[in-house]
Amino acid sequence: MSASIADPRLDGRAVNRIAYEAETIASRVSELGAEISADYPDGDLLVLGLLKGSFIFLGDLVRHITRPIQVDFLVASSYGSDTTSSGDVHMVYDPETVLEGRHILLVEDIVDSGRTLSRLMDLLSVRRPRSLAICALLHKHIAEHLRYPVRYVGFDAPNEFLVGYGLDHAENFRHLPYIASLQ
Repeated sequence: MSASIADPRLDGRAVNRIAYEAETIASRVSELGAEISADYPDGDLLVLGLLKGSFIFLGDLVRHITRPIQVDFLVASSYGSDTTSSGDVHMVYDPETVLEGRHILLVEDIVDSGRTLSRLMDLLSVRRPRSLAICALLHKHIAEHLRYPVRYVGFDAPNEFLVGYGLDHAENFRHLPYIASLQ
C-alpha cells in the first residue's frame, strides 16, 4: 500500500510501505495492557513514558491497563546535534514522583542501539524501585548496548527507519495513526 498517494497527512512526502496498520497496533496495545494488568496485581505501579516518541503509545496503553496506576514522563538526551547516540545520557526532565519501593514500567517507542535505554535503567535502578521493567512498542533486536531485557514488546520491528504513531523524522510524521517505513 502506498500511503503517499492516499494519505493527505503526508503532504506529498513518500513512505516506502506501511509496516503496521492502525488496527494491528490497536489490537496489540490492548493485549499488552492486559498482560501488564495481570503481571502487576498489587503495589504501586508507575508508568514512565520516555518522551517524545512514546507519548501516543503510552496514552493508548494506559487506557488498557485495568488496575490503579500513576503516569509520569522522562526526557533524556544522548544525541546532542548528532544523528547517533553518544551514550552520554542526561536527564532533561526527571520525574518528580518518588520511585523508591514502587513497580516502575518504563515505556519506550522503539529499541534500537540500547545505549540510552540502558543508561536510563541504570539511573532509575539506583532509586531503589520495587521492580523495574521495560515496555517497548517496537524492538529491532539489534541493540548491542542494551543490558536489560525488554519485558513487553509490541512488535519485532524490521531494521528500517520507521515513522508514525509517535515515531518521527525531524519532528515530522508523529501524528500518523500507523507505522510506516520511510523512503
